[in-house]
Amino acid sequence: MSPRLDASPTRNATSTPPPDQFDTDPHVPAPRATADPTTAAETGEELADLLDLPEIPPYDEVAPQDARALSKTLFARLETLEEGTHEYAYVRNTLVELNLALVKFAAARFRSRSEPMEDIIQVGTIGLIKAIDRFELSRGVEFPTFAMPTIVGEIKRFFRDTSWSVRVPRRLQELRLDLAKAGDALAQELDRAPTVGELAERLGIGKDEVVEGMAASNAYTASSLDAQPEEDDSEGALADRIGYEDHGLEGIEYVESLKPLIASLPARDRKILSLRFVANMTQSEIGEELGISQMHVSRLLSRTLVRLRKGLTVEE
Repeated sequence: MSPRLDASPTRNATSTPPPDQFDTDPHVPAPRATADPTTAAETGEELADLLDLPEIPPYDEVAPQDARALSKTLFARLETLEEGTHEYAYVRNTLVELNLALVKFAAARFRSRSEPMEDIIQVGTIGLIKAIDRFELSRGVEFPTFAMPTIVGEIKRFFRDTSWSVRVPRRLQELRLDLAKAGDALAQELDRAPTVGELAERLGIGKDEVVEGMAASNAYTASSLDAQPEEDDSEGALADRIGYEDHGLEGIEYVESLKPLIASLPARDRKILSLRFVANMTQSEIGEELGISQMHVSRLLSRTLVRLRKGLTVEE
């Protein structure tokens, strides 16, 4: 163990039980909790002495090899304490703070993700606590070796549950991972992209499930409509390609509103409207078709249009 641990520096015990737990005289009032770091450190030293623990320097100054040695001592002491007591909580919390470097090391692997690093470390700390609660010193396994899979698994579970753009069932989330692994393996074996049938055979599932899993994979990430295209893509942003403003949509409501109005017109007026606006005939041609003068066609057409216009503008 490093010589630094034999010294007696002021310790930063952040998880200190109240000192009245160890008062022997019931008539002596318990001291109030204080935010004074000196008092907290002195109380932590007193508790550590009562628990027969070695001197613990500030956690950020403990070397990795010293942290492993201290952790073994603390785990051995933890096994002798009753869960739920102040002594148990003190030793357990000291183990957490002493091994936070494992969490930061695991979280660094996910630095490129969009989630804040503080959130990733917080989730990894939950995994560290779970590892501490399940660790048994008698197994003969180093604690970092035992804890790292639990910490990384907790972080991966966090991303699996929160990083999907569209929420999908857990079954499809896990199926997406299985498809990705099977697809990579088959691509190396076949030297080409695997088919749906080949993926289904490798995973022992139906083709419909494979298609469902592939569709669910599209919900993992969502591209922005304003995202810039690839360098070799000359088609512009996605928003410029998926749609355009159709001014004809504005007239749909009018067309639907005109249908009952036109149906109520006399047959000759409907005929004139059809010849003028569907067949694109002139008023003279319409007059020849119906055997009436061009002026008469003009008057009938104007009267019909005024009638339809009033029907559209009447307030309901």
